[in-house]
Amino acid sequence: MIKKMFFSVLALSVIITSCSNDDDNNPNTPVNSPLTLNLSGLEDLGSDYVYEGWIIVDGAPISTGTFSSVTFPQTFMVSTAQLNSATTFVLSIEPAIDSDPAPADTKVLAGDFSGNSANVNTGILGDFSNASGAFFLRTPTDEGGMNNGNDENGVWFGTPGMPPVPNFNLPTLPDGWTYEGWVVGDSGPLTTGTFNVFDMADDAAPFSETVQPGPPVPGEDFFLNEPAGETFPLDIRNRTVVISVEPVPDNSPAPFAMKPLVGTAGMATAPAVHDFGQNLGSLPSGSVSR
Repeated sequence: MIKKMFFSVLALSVIITSCSNDDDNNPNTPVNSPLTLNLSGLEDLGSDYVYEGWIIVDGAPISTGTFSSVTFPQTFMVSTAQLNSATTFVLSIEPAIDSDPAPADTKVLAGDFSGNSANVNTGILGDFSNASGAFFLRTPTDEGGMNNGNDENGVWFGTPGMPPVPNFNLPTLPDGWTYEGWVVGDSGPLTTGTFNVFDMADDAAPFSETVQPGPPVPGEDFFLNEPAGETFPLDIRNRTVVISVEPVPDNSPAPFAMKPLVGTAGMATAPAVHDFGQNLGSLPSGSVSR
């Protein structure tokens, strides 16, 4: 009788231990859990690029999936254990065909989790809360030693002088991003070139004359290579002038969604200065919940 009782207790102990081990493996805990993105201000990237979400777990990025649609909310199933351990969410722009498992430099949004949600914004690119700048109308690239009286055909970013000086209050962008200037013409926005520093010429002069080089600030004269739908020389007066933040590389000829500075050129040419206004509502933002 004692022997039978011993084996009965032993069997019961094995069953209890087995159940305990099953509980440790959390059979009722889901392997994946939902991560919901509710974002605004993003734009369609076309067929060559996609957005990709990342959670940061123990300092390492883990992909939560890619998407092309900019209609939200969107939900992705992510490892429950990793999601529960995540401290930060990051959104990047990636090539549609991407052999690199790491996030690209073009990180758009980021935010730390507080409880089960994270508010995300463009702070990863810099602080635009004090963004400002100004521009003037002048056409230095067609001047052979004298003013030709057509200063309404060019726009330059800074304060006029000999030489002009920059006046932007904008953050230095991280790798993967650049600034680009625009004038809204009759057929749409016309680029003035991209730039990452403010006290030298930008990277291109697609429409400027070639009589003289431009000044040591970004900008453009509008004389040559007029696009379809435009009439050059282009009169800049009363037109919208924009500074955007662009991803690098950039497969779109149009401005990206982020346009922190927007202004309207008045009627006065240099030495008059026209101020940009803040357009921070164009900066993407949103929330992520787990």
